[in-house]
Amino acid sequence: MNAVVTQAVTEELRQWIVAQAQAGCMPEDVVKAMVASGWHEDVAVQALEQTLREHLQALRAGTAVSPAFQPGQPEAGMAEAATAVPEPTLQEGATVILADGHPVQVLMSLRLPRVVLFGGLLTGDECDALIALARPRLARSETVDTSTGGSEVNTARTSDGMFFERGETPLIDRIERRIAALVNWPVERGEGLQILRYRPGAQYEPHHDYFDPAKPGTPRILERGGQRVGTLVMYLNTPARGGDTIFPDAGLSVGPMRGGAVFFSYDRPHAATRTLHGGTPVLSGEKWVATKWLRERTFA
Repeated sequence: MNAVVTQAVTEELRQWIVAQAQAGCMPEDVVKAMVASGWHEDVAVQALEQTLREHLQALRAGTAVSPAFQPGQPEAGMAEAATAVPEPTLQEGATVILADGHPVQVLMSLRLPRVVLFGGLLTGDECDALIALARPRLARSETVDTSTGGSEVNTARTSDGMFFERGETPLIDRIERRIAALVNWPVERGEGLQILRYRPGAQYEPHHDYFDPAKPGTPRILERGGQRVGTLVMYLNTPARGGDTIFPDAGLSVGPMRGGAVFFSYDRPHAATRTLHGGTPVLSGEKWVATKWLRERTFA
């Protein structure tokens, strides 16, 4: 005998489904997100169809109410709640943002995943200076180990890197203030700037930047400022070939261009944010990037 699947369709879930539809998400993508959060596929399909049918009827009757929150993940039991995230001020039609007095080009903007591509965030001289300051301090890059809360060398990341202290030099301080103004997030909520060098063949396999809540080492990591909620990857040079930043769930590939940057945010530590990303292998030359991770609270 087949087991009967019973999952309560809450008002919060119905609001989430309507928000997805208003954001232009395809029905099959909404169902996939629900399944990824623990919903049975049959229940997800039925909830989607019934919710949208009732919402359409309410629209016709003039009684529909806008959802109370933005697109994210559906709840499934104790699903992670959305939180505030960094967000550039993008006025309609604007192609340039003035960030702490520095003009930054807006080249592309996506809502889901939340991705913004910038041009000219750093000057050529700033890119060269960051590389020169970082080069003597490079070592094999490590990743955060969410099992212990420490760090480890990971075969998925084959780069060399180093961290600057926040505000370590006048150059670092200037860039951090520019970033804070660009994405409307306080300087003190950012981790120290990390510089990475990828040699030919080096890459970073697809991963998420948030810390997995299910891992035993995550509570220790979160003590220093809470979850990561945003990432800014700045390109310090233009590789001869390769080294794209990819978002597999969105089918998006960003080519590294000197002085440019890609920003993305994630309002909860969940795959439904579609912020899975990676760096493809460098095929010729080197790739240098500066990464700034943004936290929920003051990072100390």
